[in-house]
Amino acid sequence: MANLFLKQAKQYAATRPAYPAELFDFIASKTPRRDLAWDVGTGSGQAAASPKDSRAICSQEGRAKIVSPNFAMLKLAKLYKSVVGTDTSAQQLSYAPPLPNVRYVHTAPDLPLASLHAAIDAPPGSVDLVTVAQAFHWLDLPRFYAQARSLLRPDHGVLAAWCYTEPVVDGAVDDAFWKLYRFSQQYWAPNRRMVDDEYRNVEFPFDPVEGEEHTGPFEFSTERRMDLDDYITYITSWSAYQTAKEKGVELLDEATVREFLAAWGGDREVVKTVRYPIFLRMGKVRSGTHQ
Repeated sequence: MANLFLKQAKQYAATRPAYPAELFDFIASKTPRRDLAWDVGTGSGQAAASPKDSRAICSQEGRAKIVSPNFAMLKLAKLYKSVVGTDTSAQQLSYAPPLPNVRYVHTAPDLPLASLHAAIDAPPGSVDLVTVAQAFHWLDLPRFYAQARSLLRPDHGVLAAWCYTEPVVDGAVDDAFWKLYRFSQQYWAPNRRMVDDEYRNVEFPFDPVEGEEHTGPFEFSTERRMDLDDYITYITSWSAYQTAKEKGVELLDEATVREFLAAWGGDREVVKTVRYPIFLRMGKVRSGTHQ
């Protein structure tokens, strides 16, 4: 999975949406203790910490809310005493922002469970929260679930996995986007279909957290202000874009870019609001399944 993003690590860090503070507040409200969080597939650290220039706006169920950049950049790092972010891509991690209580660890894809405990510096049953932001669909889920059950606190440890789906701008831009996205399907890894499905039908063997009757998806959204160049750069951060390029196909050929420019209104410097829907699955370890 990491190899799909190596050549786009800088674009990924610069153009992917920041996750809203409201999402993290909701998750943290479901963990009785906030000593240690493990962020899996942390990439450039969007969940562990947001870039300082994120300019995020968030909403849940249609309630818009401006997020203070100073608050949003802290995310998990502000809510939990210690955060460990792991990823199999050292290049992605090189763009992750440093914070005093966040530790980034480069791990092998097939790291044994005992080595994982050592890398995170967490004995069995000591982690309060495991998060997976936009990486859940790349994981070997049975293996990952066993890891999460081993690390999480019995009865109170929480697993939270979320994805954002296709961006929403306006009718004209969205039409151009969907034309390209439908064509690009042949270049996406099959796992991507889980994102298109909003994680709704994935097997999720965890119990609802306190105060909830199901494990989701719970719906949020985040927004980012972009000009056309930002928006195009976001598309170049797709794994499908790199896969197509390696096969000699330029998804953003001159004709496609002209279509986007026309849809944008003819002025590439105009800044538009780009909204990303977010879908969260969340649960706690089932009684009797802790390893």
